[in-house]
Amino acid sequence: MKQTFTYLAIVAIFITAVGFIIVKYNHDEQQKANAVYGVKERRGAQAQTAEWVSTRTTANNLLNAIKQNPDDSKSKLELASLFIQEARVTGDYFYYDAAAMKYVNDVLKKDPAHFEALIYKAIIQLSQHHFAEGLATAARAQTINPYNAFVYGIMVDANVELGNYAAAVAHADKMVSIRPDLRSYSRIAYLREIHGDIPGAIEAMKMAIEAGMPGHESTEWCRAQLGQLYEQSGDTRSAETQYSISLEERPAYAYALAGMARIAAFNKNYEQALGHYRQAYDMINDYAFKENMVEIYRLQGKQQAADKLAKEMIEEMQQVSANIGEDSAGHYSDRELAYAYLAVNNTNKALEHARLEYNRRPANMDVNETIAWVYYKQNAPDKALPHIKMALQTNSKNPTLLARAGLIYYQAGDKVKAMQLLQQALQQKPVLSPVLQQECISTLQTLQKG
Repeated sequence: MKQTFTYLAIVAIFITAVGFIIVKYNHDEQQKANAVYGVKERRGAQAQTAEWVSTRTTANNLLNAIKQNPDDSKSKLELASLFIQEARVTGDYFYYDAAAMKYVNDVLKKDPAHFEALIYKAIIQLSQHHFAEGLATAARAQTINPYNAFVYGIMVDANVELGNYAAAVAHADKMVSIRPDLRSYSRIAYLREIHGDIPGAIEAMKMAIEAGMPGHESTEWCRAQLGQLYEQSGDTRSAETQYSISLEERPAYAYALAGMARIAAFNKNYEQALGHYRQAYDMINDYAFKENMVEIYRLQGKQQAADKLAKEMIEEMQQVSANIGEDSAGHYSDRELAYAYLAVNNTNKALEHARLEYNRRPANMDVNETIAWVYYKQNAPDKALPHIKMALQTNSKNPTLLARAGLIYYQAGDKVKAMQLLQQALQQKPVLSPVLQQECISTLQTLQKG
């Protein structure tokens, strides 16, 4: 009798708990459904542009249209598109991804096969680093309209991030055959870069820029990417030229400023580099800027400033990653967190996050490079080697990848392979992290003496 009572009490508690969870879930879902999102004020120089005035006016007009007619799907999707673009401009993906997803889901609840809504949903999922989900959503859209170029672009991006490089190339070929424009040319450039064809990547990125409108965010993003390709080639003069043009066409453009910062750091002009990175971060909340600032502080011997900034970066990324769930605004940031933890020499936490990212996309070259580099920092070359070999699978000529691979092979005792990779990495005198560059030069000198 006592056992029966205990059992019934446990069942009652379980039912109560489940009921509470259901009520809370329904309450949260209702709050999401009733949420109203507007544009947030831009920061710095971006708040003074005519583009911002136009964006804010358009957003307010669309919100008023939706308020007057809650079934206005056209206005909801236009607002979602505006939010997606505003995320690119400001770097505030956490807010704008949630905002865009709310209106996209409103449309999909009424019409689950709405092509444009599926396209936007896939874009948001990729922005959140939910790559497998984004690919599945794009595939659904592609079955609805197989003649739309942009859906193939999304599939290119998703397949690249998942490490499906052959599929990415096939989708890029399909995309450019339907519509040769900035979007398709820039993806071809990236795929050529991945496969080690830097001259071909430069050619395609130039075509992308020529197809775009000067000063538009997407055009200047391509110009900044072209600058980075020149950095890899060791042509810092051409890289600086591209960044200067970008800053003329789109004043205080963050990624052009970051390019200037990398070149300044490469030339050991550390204060100038910090100034550029700070200005870039004032424009766009990109953790890569802070990561580079941490390295510069360490080069200057400012260890306390470096640790403080690195810890702030970790806390921010953890906060953004905390709300991951179905259609949430939570971003997977484990690869970025792995590097952030390396910046404070916490290799155990770095490995924890590198493994999480690897479990999601084990075929991606960048993810394999990350976990290999963490193992290198842990002095575990036997564990690093399989991953660095995977990272080299596409014959990439990225000097950072080649440099890290050379150091890993040296640590593993393969001096011939190490020398080959390090010489290849440094051959064109590319713009590298100053710390990585010095480690490569020192190791190569040791090999040449031995």
